[in-house]
Amino acid sequence: MSDRYIDFVNSPFGQLVAKNLGLPNPMPLDRFDANAPVVKGTVLLGAANGGDLTDAIAKVLSNINAETLAFSDSGVQEAAASVGLNAQAYAPSAEDTQKFKALVFDASGIKTSAELKALHSFFGPVIRKMSGSGRIIVIGRTPELLDDAKYTTAQRALEGFTRAIGKEVKKGCTAQLVYVAPGADANLESTLRFFISPKSAYVSGQVVRVQATAIVGETPNWAQPLSGKVALVTGASRGIGEAIAQTLARDGAHVICLDVPQQEADLQRVAASINGSVLALDITAADAPKAIAAHCKKAHKGLDIIVHNAGVTRDKTLANMKDQLWNMVIDINLSSEERINDELIAKKILRANGRVICVSSISGIAGNMGQSNYATSKAGVIGMVNSMQPLLESKGVTINAVAPGFIETQMTAAIPFAIREAGRRMNSMSQGGLPVDVAEAIAWYASPASNGVNGNIVRVCGQSLIGA
Repeated sequence: MSDRYIDFVNSPFGQLVAKNLGLPNPMPLDRFDANAPVVKGTVLLGAANGGDLTDAIAKVLSNINAETLAFSDSGVQEAAASVGLNAQAYAPSAEDTQKFKALVFDASGIKTSAELKALHSFFGPVIRKMSGSGRIIVIGRTPELLDDAKYTTAQRALEGFTRAIGKEVKKGCTAQLVYVAPGADANLESTLRFFISPKSAYVSGQVVRVQATAIVGETPNWAQPLSGKVALVTGASRGIGEAIAQTLARDGAHVICLDVPQQEADLQRVAASINGSVLALDITAADAPKAIAAHCKKAHKGLDIIVHNAGVTRDKTLANMKDQLWNMVIDINLSSEERINDELIAKKILRANGRVICVSSISGIAGNMGQSNYATSKAGVIGMVNSMQPLLESKGVTINAVAPGFIETQMTAAIPFAIREAGRRMNSMSQGGLPVDVAEAIAWYASPASNGVNGNIVRVCGQSLIGA
């Protein structure tokens, strides 16, 4: 469903009306274009004194051929040069007209609360120089893994800064915080590539932890990182599921499109458009896990990626909710995923460096009136990610989840107008997301280079005003 309000406020007359009435003025967001560079504009790279992640950051910027400037007096130039990145020095002034597509800051050197001043010193003079759909990325060390109390405190403070600045920058810009565990520097690339690119258009105000791994993730062909991989997507016949299937196929995967037999016509349509295959079955059926495992083994000798996307809502206040509505939502959205995971693990269907990716919801984080069943199921999905991470990690498999906010689908199109508009506007970007925004985050998780991304819950919600 199109957002006519965005079209209106970006017209000359609409801009005038929005300004005079103080209305939200959302910008159309830049999204992925295969023919465009990873970053369409200049990156400003800065670092706090003593930062030890600058080399790793600069290496990624060099790999994506980003036009980069080095913030003056930060020691960045030398670090960049050591990895082959030519970054000219830049000293901001009130008179210069320089614009930036991305501001990237190595905050790993901030070890005391007093040193948090480095954030203000770097971002303060340049924050107004952000271009539309710009990116702010702060990179630090995982607080809970540090052995110094003051260092832990200072690094945890980065979260408040990043979430706040994400609500200030407007113009379709995003802000993220990436915590890199000690020894995980080599695992940073897939995450930095995702957050600095248009693929993360509707992800903002998020905190991601990149952990150290025994095996560094494969360095893929970045144009098709999933080449040779087999992915299974549930609920693939339309909406977000269809976008996930299309995006994983774009990245090179063979996609098994799964949905209920009643949706087989749409399922066939989606699969045909991406040269995928079809598996029509009800995931709540008693024999569904065995049927899925058997199909993957017979047709593909295993599975690399499973995306648990299938889900339903059956909204009623708790007092008016019949047992059937409660049981249906819990079984489809949560219990079936547990059963399928158990079977795939027990039968060793998931291959080494495999991916389990779940679709939660901001309703599972913040709750929602009339959705006690849905919110319970989606919070349970987050619990499943948390509980299964250690088990799957020992088997060389990662598990993560996305938590979508207001996404433009047939489901949200059916919401009454006033509620729909509130859902669209109550986020830092003042607009709804698209199914492809959820799909891009899932493709980032799915990448073989994302070995260090494990146990994360990332909201795809434009930094919604509700939730964490």
